[in-house]
Amino acid sequence: MDSCCNARCGLIAGAVIGAVVAVLGGILIPVGDMFIEETIKQESVIEPGTPAYENWVSTGAFVSRQLWFFDVQNPREVVEQGADPVLREKGPYTYMVSYLPKANITFNANHTISFLMPLEAIFVPIMSVGSEDDIITSLNLAVAGAYSLVPKPLHVMLEAMMKASNSSLFQRRTVKELLWGYRDPLLKGVVGLFSPYNGTYDGYYNIFSGKDDVSKVGIIDTWKGSKSLSFWNDPYCNMLNGTTASSFPPFVDQTKPLYFFSADICRSVSALYQQTLDLKGIPVYRFGLPPSTFASPDVNPDNHCYCKDPKTTKNCTIAGVLDLSSCQEGNPIYMSLPHFLYGSPSLQEAVQGLRPNEEHHSTFLDVEPMTGFTLRFSKKIQVNMMYGPSNVITALKKVKDYTIFPIVWMDESAELDDETAELLRMELLGSIQLLDIIQKAMLGCGVAVFVICLTAYCIVRRNHNKSQIA
Repeated sequence: MDSCCNARCGLIAGAVIGAVVAVLGGILIPVGDMFIEETIKQESVIEPGTPAYENWVSTGAFVSRQLWFFDVQNPREVVEQGADPVLREKGPYTYMVSYLPKANITFNANHTISFLMPLEAIFVPIMSVGSEDDIITSLNLAVAGAYSLVPKPLHVMLEAMMKASNSSLFQRRTVKELLWGYRDPLLKGVVGLFSPYNGTYDGYYNIFSGKDDVSKVGIIDTWKGSKSLSFWNDPYCNMLNGTTASSFPPFVDQTKPLYFFSADICRSVSALYQQTLDLKGIPVYRFGLPPSTFASPDVNPDNHCYCKDPKTTKNCTIAGVLDLSSCQEGNPIYMSLPHFLYGSPSLQEAVQGLRPNEEHHSTFLDVEPMTGFTLRFSKKIQVNMMYGPSNVITALKKVKDYTIFPIVWMDESAELDDETAELLRMELLGSIQLLDIIQKAMLGCGVAVFVICLTAYCIVRRNHNKSQIA
């Protein structure tokens, strides 16, 4: 009898211990989650000593800007016969950008940080198809710019200037000249797609550090001293929304869009969740720009204030291009996605050789959802200019309609390196996974011990009762 009693007491004790372990495991889940959440909140604040600060102050990754030019194959036929331009993509020409740490960093009393982003580009021959001295037949930037800015009654004067400088609709220039500038004979000044660039800055930016409210970390407070933009003559389109896209507030919700501001396109945009991926052993959420970003106002009414010129946009019905003249010091630049992805068919039909592809030409961000860090991104945009018909300018007499002409498209991208990925896996995700394993092990083992001991107790008790009856 004593041995039976001892067995039952032992099983009861085991069941109690199992229940206690299971309860502790259950309690550890919310407690552990709270601990992890508080740790991530502390490490997400942008201040010296935190991982967020180290990630923010300098990219620590190779940020490349790859460029593909549209080389015109039939310039004479376009001018003399009114033929559609035939384009051949030439590239990539690769530059290292965004490798300098942020400059003039100032921590303000209202938990914001002011800084400048240095602009610098270094050519990387080994990642390019040729040298910066390669010749490209492209649209004459000065002629296209002058055509957009000079009223038709003054086309006689423009025609005389073009003849005197021997300028036509197209020109042959090196990659270096087109990007960084050359002295143009028509305008008697320096002309270039990104001139000036090296040695300049984007900003000042003023962003929230997250010290008082982690949900605001990285959110832009002001840009160039203003809380809103001044390019679009409309409060909605002039809104400064979100971050600079290098990071977002922690605990990213895949059901909500991510907002960020891009100085390259002079506006804020939103990105939507697309899928969850594995990046070097780290789960990331991929967010991408939806087709509605550059849709025409009749499809996306929110874009009504981005339509600047009804003449070139066919009464604001053309989708896929953004007129940036108001934020490019009057330069008639039109921005789009590469190959006019998601653009109106008329844009692609005006020239030959474009092949828009969603996989190759779309912009995306891969964001680690716990920290909000952007671990991989690919920002793709295309630079275009416009020209149209003229009864006076010889080079434009055969042109039939206004043409948004693609000059170059670029892919600015980066991905965290293996060392940073290993560090993130070990310090953050490793701790989270270990705690998760401990929680589940305690809960599972506790429940298993409780069930086994309780079942065994019932069997022993039943057998004991049977033996007494017998």
